[in-house]
Amino acid sequence: MWQGLVLCTLLTAGGTALSRLPMLAESGVSPLVMALLLGIVAGNLPLPRRLSRHLSLAGPGLAFATRRLLRGGIVLFGLSLTLQQVIGLGPKVLLLDALVIGAVLVTGYLIGTRWLGLDRETTLLTSAGSAICGAAAVLATESTIRSRPAATSMAVATVVLFGSLAMLVYPLLYPLLGMDEQLFGIYIGATIHEVAQVVAAGEAVGTDALANAVIVKLVRVMLLVPFLLIVGQWWLRRHAASGAEGKARLVIPWFAFGFMAMVVFNSVVPLPAALHVALVQLGQLALTMAMAALGFETRLEKLKALGIKPFILALILFALLVSGGGLASWLLMG
Repeated sequence: MWQGLVLCTLLTAGGTALSRLPMLAESGVSPLVMALLLGIVAGNLPLPRRLSRHLSLAGPGLAFATRRLLRGGIVLFGLSLTLQQVIGLGPKVLLLDALVIGAVLVTGYLIGTRWLGLDRETTLLTSAGSAICGAAAVLATESTIRSRPAATSMAVATVVLFGSLAMLVYPLLYPLLGMDEQLFGIYIGATIHEVAQVVAAGEAVGTDALANAVIVKLVRVMLLVPFLLIVGQWWLRRHAASGAEGKARLVIPWFAFGFMAMVVFNSVVPLPAALHVALVQLGQLALTMAMAALGFETRLEKLKALGIKPFILALILFALLVSGGGLASWLLMG
């Protein structure tokens, strides 16, 4: 066990250090992404036989990171949201986020599997990352459907690319769309991929936009729970329909209930500020270690086999978020 955890710790430390370099810090690249990239590089390096033999012992620790640490990190992620924040913007925000998520997931799955010919795993992970909360949604979905590391890494790559593009595009759109700052903040929160990317885009527009953007985005994060419950049941039925009854079993994402429990706990129990920050950072650390482990287990030949189609799918979904999400925000919240 310890060999894999030490490896994840080293990759996490390296990814965190790289993400704090001035150029990368300004671009909003998170430690999760850098740990994933470092993991991919390390996992595909040609190594001496003796070192390869030592790394072959890392399997149990890597599995622990991609399962236990991943789920624990998502549970602690619930401390970023309170029920009071959700109630503050009214029920229409919940409707807006649910509409955006549903439209992106359904459209993405149909386009990915029917038009682009992608496998179900890659399509679902890419769509979930675009629809809900970026890398965290990809990781949570991966934990529910038990997908291949290559599909997970590819989905995270699309989130990074188009979420970063959104941070540049949305501030340029603000003076062109005729929305006031508060409404534009809702638009940002309902359509940009990652929480960090939402913060960056909101700050570039203004303080009112930032406040609304974060709340709307965190409501999207909260909707990860019903999504995981639905996709777990659906995935089981797909396995049964394809004749894999012997392998199919119901996957109940208990960590999703833990996430909701943390949201409720954070809403009613005032933790000391230092403890709250420490727990949130502990969750971030767990997710980063899980990302490092997934990267290390990803082989470039498998990524290459997926081709450019996942990026085409993510581009289509990005266009849907910018156009359809803007229209939905204006109609429901304007």
